[in-house]
Amino acid sequence: MEESKIISGRKVVIIGGSAGSLNALMQILPDLSQLNGFAIVIVLHRKSTDDQTLEELIALKATVSVKPVEDKVPLVPGFIYVAPSNYHLLFEKNNTLSLDISEKINYSRPSIDVSFESAAEIYGESLVGILLSGSNTDGTYGLKAIKNAGGTIVVQNPTVAEMPFMPRNAILNTNPDFVLDNAEILAFISSINS
Repeated sequence: MEESKIISGRKVVIIGGSAGSLNALMQILPDLSQLNGFAIVIVLHRKSTDDQTLEELIALKATVSVKPVEDKVPLVPGFIYVAPSNYHLLFEKNNTLSLDISEKINYSRPSIDVSFESAAEIYGESLVGILLSGSNTDGTYGLKAIKNAGGTIVVQNPTVAEMPFMPRNAILNTNPDFVLDNAEILAFISSINS
């Protein structure tokens, strides 16, 4: 990654993914030593009956602390937040997260598009959106919203994604700032300075 492209002044990094994205996260999160003044929010497609297993796994593997997400929980820099199953995750103007049970989007709740679009509306140019592996189109519209709001968008390189359809669709329909493999995504997040 070119030094001139290091991103500064970001408050939130939101990561979306579906099938195959957990393996990518397990390659990225254990080597992420700290978050320099920003939070990470993870939105993965999950079964509606899913319990806290995903949060527990991420908390076990990540060196950065994971905060549980409940309705109206404050979004605090330096922590990782994981969208719970069967809720859309939304961002509020008062720097909190809220949960919504409206209809599924792209057959999913949480929907990546819903969370990306909500985050773009609140954080604009202070937002980084990262889309990982998956097998449907969720995330593409959300990335467009982030880009239109002045944020930075990153897509996992489809050649390393377990399910390349989602990142490939995003690349074809958006203009990503970066297309990166897992090690490069780790380096990118590590390079962010608040």
